[in-house]
Amino acid sequence: MKQYKVTVNGQSYDVVVEEVGTEQARPASRVATPATAPAMVFPAAATAVPAAVVAAPALSAAPVVSGAVTATIKSPMPGTVLSFKVNVGQSVKRGDVLLILEAMKMENEIVAPQAGIIAALKVPAGSSVNTGEPLVDLS
Repeated sequence: MKQYKVTVNGQSYDVVVEEVGTEQARPASRVATPATAPAMVFPAAATAVPAAVVAAPALSAAPVVSGAVTATIKSPMPGTVLSFKVNVGQSVKRGDVLLILEAMKMENEIVAPQAGIIAALKVPAGSSVNTGEPLVDLS
């Protein structure tokens, strides 16, 4: 058995390493315990954002001209378009649900970033999309 002190991101750990395959090998009494036992915080888990509502999809704005496309709502993540909640020609307000995008076994609501009229549905329901792929045009 060999004992080491390892420092990871400024945190010191006492580590006991057992040599395997030797006659003197025996179970370790402790493995990778913190030298001082502080509470461990994982920033990625602490800042998780609920995926139920994707409030700010990527936009591609064009000049505002009557009947012209003013915004293209793009997919914020790879996934499958389950269903559209709007039709071409329908008027929508900011925050209205446009479609449901399934990603990582979760259903995400993609909402309108601004008021407008649905000019085009760029992909059919049931299709797989990649991040940044156009989904809906608003005019």
